[in-house]
Amino acid sequence: MEIFATKLDDNVLEQAKQLEAMPFIHPHVALMPDAHYGLGSSIGTVFGTLQAVIPSAVGVDIGCGMIGVRTGFSASDLKGRNLEKLRSAIEATIPLSPGNYNSWQLRESADHRCRELHQLALDTEVDLSHSPKWRQQLGSLGGGNHFIELCLDETERVWMFLHSGSRGVGNKIARKHIAVAQRLCAKWYIDLPHRDLAYLVEGTEEFDAYLRDLHWAQTFAWMNREEMMDRFADALTDFMDSPVREEERINCHHNYTTKEVHYGKKVWITRKGAIRAEAGTSALIPGSMGTASYVVEGLGYPPALHSAPHGAGRLLSRREAKKRFNAADLDARMSGIVYRPGEEFVDEIPDAYKDIDEVIAASAQLVKVRHTLHQVLNIKGT
Repeated sequence: MEIFATKLDDNVLEQAKQLEAMPFIHPHVALMPDAHYGLGSSIGTVFGTLQAVIPSAVGVDIGCGMIGVRTGFSASDLKGRNLEKLRSAIEATIPLSPGNYNSWQLRESADHRCRELHQLALDTEVDLSHSPKWRQQLGSLGGGNHFIELCLDETERVWMFLHSGSRGVGNKIARKHIAVAQRLCAKWYIDLPHRDLAYLVEGTEEFDAYLRDLHWAQTFAWMNREEMMDRFADALTDFMDSPVREEERINCHHNYTTKEVHYGKKVWITRKGAIRAEAGTSALIPGSMGTASYVVEGLGYPPALHSAPHGAGRLLSRREAKKRFNAADLDARMSGIVYRPGEEFVDEIPDAYKDIDEVIAASAQLVKVRHTLHQVLNIKGT
């Protein structure tokens, strides 16, 4: 086991030990600096497997990730402009919070992407009957730690930045295959350290079905972020009375499995709450609301399985955060930042997360920092 975390709860270590004891793990389990407890395996866990995958270790928000765009605007272009108006415009064009979707009349860009996703489902025999409204979910944010931000980097360039995944359709796909894996392991009398470590075996129909569905959900998540970013750019264009000039766009997953070669063997690498950090690869590591985020470049560090953390990582549960803090505390932490106030966002207060600067410092072997971003506008779904 390779541990990059400076602060590690006992239950996270226990999860990692259970995972590493599975007979098909290769070469090892790597715990990222932001590792914290989760379903199946801790969030911030990376590991390789031989001829098997563990659906719950991939997670229920398949393909969740980040997208960031560096624009041609600078801080001086924002001076004298009311960011509350931009906030309202973004909230009007991107549905926020769980269960909030688009209307049946889709934007042209969303319609084009949905047609592409529909064709992919037909070509790969992905059954989406469990999610009849999946088209309306494309271009919606969701809740929890998902967010939309306008940021400034160290040279005061303006960035658009957001975090989201495969929404309800990805969740249903994940839970469907977690249940299949649990049923099959029970059928084969496989003794598991925990039922959430139930796995699917390569070469079986169930394994192939999961990989097809997983690929579709990852594609949906990628396009979902692209669609929201395009809408964000439209809102910013109207707000600035000038077209957004994109100078760089980075889109990266942090919940997925893929085949890679590590330590001389081709394995299924599962990154749950972790980003790919191959040498030279650009990626995004967000902090919590009110703290810095980072644009990074991977260093391809082998013991970390060419991976890096996906964010700050929770320190407190949502329940504990709401016990300790209130809306006034959140308002104090968000001083100088335009955001959505209210008790419903208190569980996302920066105090509920690890110190992002400590996480980045602990990632020195994994990534190098290209840009440091500080938000001037933050929008969260509940």
